[in-house]
Order: sequence, then C-alpha cells, then structure tokens
Amino acid sequence: MGNHNEFGKLGEQKAVDFLLEKDYEILLRNYRYLKAEVDIIAKKEEELIIIEVKSRTSGFFEDISDTITPKKIRLLTMAADHYIQENDLEVEVRFDIITVIRKGRRFEVEHLENAFYHF
Repeated sequence: MGNHNEFGKLGEQKAVDFLLEKDYEILLRNYRYLKAEVDIIAKKEEELIIIEVKSRTSGFFEDISDTITPKKIRLLTMAADHYIQENDLEVEVRFDIITVIRKGRRFEVEHLENAFYHF
C-alpha cells in the first residue's frame, strides 16, 4: 500500500475518532456501490450523514470546493441512495466533508456540515 493510501486511512480514522467524540454513530466505512465509495456513513439522532474525508499535509492548500467535483457528488448521492434503498430506510440525509490536515505531528480536523445538497 502506498504512503498516500496509508495517510488516507489514517485521515479516515482521525475523522471517525472526531465523529465518535461528537456522539455520531458510525454505521459503515468505505461503503462501495458500482464506481462510488463513501468514506463514512454515520448517524446522529434521526439523520443519516454521508461523509467524504479529505486528508492533506500542511503544505498542500486547495479550496475544498475544488476537491468535490460534480461527478463526485453524483457518485456519492448514487451510493447514498442505494444504501438507503438497500436498508429500507426513511431518513433525512446530509452530506458532509471532513478535512484532516497534518501539521507536523499534530492533526487538525475540520467538519463542514451540509457541504452540498443532493437535489
């Protein structure tokens, strides 16, 4: 596994740890449907949260809006829809982005709720 894959997995774990501290229930990690992958599917109260995790080093600056393309949004919404149908759920759905930025030995986690809308 390449270093970027290992760093991505570490970033996802930091995001999971962050969510657990905020009383989210983690339902699934790395949910796949066709060509789509959802990093984290979580639940808080009666809301289903589809979460895309972006891990970066402090030397890499990119506007988060540039990292989530219209194609990525279509794939995430397709996978979320499939998960909901597959599990016969009637829930509100929210799409979030969590960025995990490594700064030396520290990690900064930022959580953007309702990062985009699926309609």
